[in-house]
Amino acid sequence: MSRPTRQNPADDRPVALVLRALGLGDLLVSVPALRALRRARPEHRVVLAAPTWLRPVVGLTGVVDTLLPVAGLDEPLPPVGGAPDLAVNLHGRGPQSHARLDALGPRHRIGHATRGWDGPVWVDDVRERVRWVELLRDHGIPGDPDDVGLARPRVPSPAPGAVVVHVGAAYGSRSWPADRFTAVVRALAATGAEVVLTGSGAERDRATGIAAAADLPDAANLAGRTDLAQLAALVADAALVVTVDTGAAHLATAYATPSVVLFGPAPVARWGPPAGGPHVVLTDERQRVGDVFATEPDPALLAVSPEDVLAAAEGLLNR
Repeated sequence: MSRPTRQNPADDRPVALVLRALGLGDLLVSVPALRALRRARPEHRVVLAAPTWLRPVVGLTGVVDTLLPVAGLDEPLPPVGGAPDLAVNLHGRGPQSHARLDALGPRHRIGHATRGWDGPVWVDDVRERVRWVELLRDHGIPGDPDDVGLARPRVPSPAPGAVVVHVGAAYGSRSWPADRFTAVVRALAATGAEVVLTGSGAERDRATGIAAAADLPDAANLAGRTDLAQLAALVADAALVVTVDTGAAHLATAYATPSVVLFGPAPVARWGPPAGGPHVVLTDERQRVGDVFATEPDPALLAVSPEDVLAAAEGLLNR
């Protein structure tokens, strides 16, 4: 069973336990709610139940005292040293996520309405940053859904000022074809811009193929070569980020780095960057199927051409 880390046994402050055992983008859209909670409960120790690999970015929020390593809801939550004073469900609507928190016997609870829990009714078509801020506001804790900023990592960027093209995606439904990425990378490099590719270790072969086809040097292929802190630094200092709807897109939002974000199955209204920022969203939602777990790219994503991406990139780079 996972155990809490970085916990001071002498810290006897009441615990505010927040459940958000999801991915990078999910964490980043919850930052405004976490920041609101921190301001409203300065006397509490804020414990975030989330995957261990997110630790570098959790630290950049500046509002979490302890990371409680949790990967999903398949197992009970680890103990936090007695019953939490407050349990906050930023994971989902319940009942499973509610039940995991209830098992720890919290004195107070914040979550969406379901049997045994008071709160607002879950509404599907709500921007995620807004959803969680509104949940806290319903419980008397005000917040700003645009309060998404992160501290800059202490590690240096592997390629400051570069154009970052994130070629990976967690699911096939969000995977823009490699030949289209190649066309974009080749054209961007031809302008004289330094272009680097990012992705996970599992996506390194895909990035290697794109780099070779676009005549990029091997050093420009950073897929699988950066940890999460380095990726955050890379995005924070980038001239531009080109990516599908992934955690890299949410990092660009957090650092106000200009970005071109290609959307497929996920609705832009829920997961897109804030309006008015240096971000361009490309998709055709009229064609969206919306099956996140599909193995083939969503038609809304396939509707985006390399020419669309390059035109948006040019507009952002020449602002």
